[in-house]
Amino acid sequence: MPARLIGYARVSTLEQELHLQLDALKEADCKKQHIFTDQASGSKAERPGFTACLKELKAGNTLIVWRLDRLGRSLRNLIDIVEALKSRGVGFRSINDGGIDTTTASGEMIFNIFATLAQFERRLIQ
Repeated sequence: MPARLIGYARVSTLEQELHLQLDALKEADCKKQHIFTDQASGSKAERPGFTACLKELKAGNTLIVWRLDRLGRSLRNLIDIVEALKSRGVGFRSINDGGIDTTTASGEMIFNIFATLAQFERRLIQ
């Protein structure tokens, strides 16, 4: 099966819109049928769109998000997700977070820095 780009978009509330994220994912070459969405807090582990997205991902695929905080806010959760993807042979890329692409060594380092910043931002919001 050829490698695919699988997109995930999330907003926290029903008042927020997904358009900006969806447009960016399509621009990054994610096909509409390979984009999954949720309207739920990033701190919630139970997100139906994300669960479906994870089931769709196969070895050689890359999960793409608009920003790291769309995937989650907990540092532990972000690291667990990306490590689980890596163990399945799935890459991870964030469009707007300056070089996060876990298929490269430098991108993996940048992921770890941004995951820490996402955790910090969540603590400030609380």
